[in-house]
Amino acid sequence: QVQLVESGGGLVQAGGSLRISCAASGRTFSGYAMGWFRQAPGKEREFVAAISWSGGSTVYTDSVKGRFTIYRDNVKNTVDLQMNTLKPEDTAVYYCVARSAGLGSPTGASYGYRYWGQGTQVTVSS
Repeated sequence: QVQLVESGGGLVQAGGSLRISCAASGRTFSGYAMGWFRQAPGKEREFVAAISWSGGSTVYTDSVKGRFTIYRDNVKNTVDLQMNTLKPEDTAVYYCVARSAGLGSPTGASYGYRYWGQGTQVTVSS
């Protein structure tokens, strides 16, 4: 089992920046692709970004490309999402996700992720 705990969410003005973090514990951290999804009130959950277990490959949804950057640290067992030039439409609960052991490639499909965190709220005011 892998446990994921997000932190760093909060309220920020439009145009500002925020970095959210996810700490993983439990089974070995390496070998898993990791990522972030988000869900806004009344909307479907959507993929945001993902990173391979080596950190060498990343995938982003179009709406965040050029503004968000995903990082991982396999020593600290963390994956971070740096969010810049935030917009009100980025307001959502952000969920950290991890694939099963051995699945090191990132994917934008929610069914590809076995482990999910509880989420952290990000609110962007206009």
